[in-house]
Amino acid sequence: MKNPIDTYWKLKLESLKDNLENNNFEVFIADTAESARQIALDKIIPDLNIKSVSWGGSMSFIGSGLFHELNNRKDLEILNTFDKTLSMEEMLELRRKSLLVDLFVTGTNAITEAGHLVNLDMIGNRVAAIMWGPKNVLLIVGRNKICGDLEDAMFRIKNYAAPVNTMNLDKKTPCSKTGVCHDCSSPDRICNYWTITEKSFIKGRIKIILVNQDLGF
Repeated sequence: MKNPIDTYWKLKLESLKDNLENNNFEVFIADTAESARQIALDKIIPDLNIKSVSWGGSMSFIGSGLFHELNNRKDLEILNTFDKTLSMEEMLELRRKSLLVDLFVTGTNAITEAGHLVNLDMIGNRVAAIMWGPKNVLLIVGRNKICGDLEDAMFRIKNYAAPVNTMNLDKKTPCSKTGVCHDCSSPDRICNYWTITEKSFIKGRIKIILVNQDLGF
């Protein structure tokens, strides 16, 4: 067989797509981060006829290039929660307003083979938006986020995604120095809100682009 690794991942993603669709998510598969961006820009966003957009922390979203495309749009109301010029009070208020946009874009910390989303958040705005508020949610998910089950997903988040993210954000937490979760009480702790999303309600409200590449943490 030619390209067995490519064949393996295509089968894996197709199986996951079926399970996610059975859980009422709308799912697309992209070969690359660039093609994920184009699916969002050419198909998903035009079909939604959105007027406002915001986002939550996601390296996959940034890595796809979609953040830069959307942030430069003049035809949409942009609530840029990544704006580092904002004070903490302004940032929190903007994130509250982001719960009422037409489209909220982010990623997920892990996704199980059964088609469940698993996330761990610091402030809670990202997971809150996934669950309720914005009319539509779009998640960009690399194949590296796929886990066998809930236990695997939670292990991945606490022992890889969270420590790496604290390093990326320059947080003063024990895990940023050791790479291991210490269940700390640091003011910079980013592990505060667990969520498990088993199904999308309303059906199709949460849209997922599965990417046949490693993306994000």
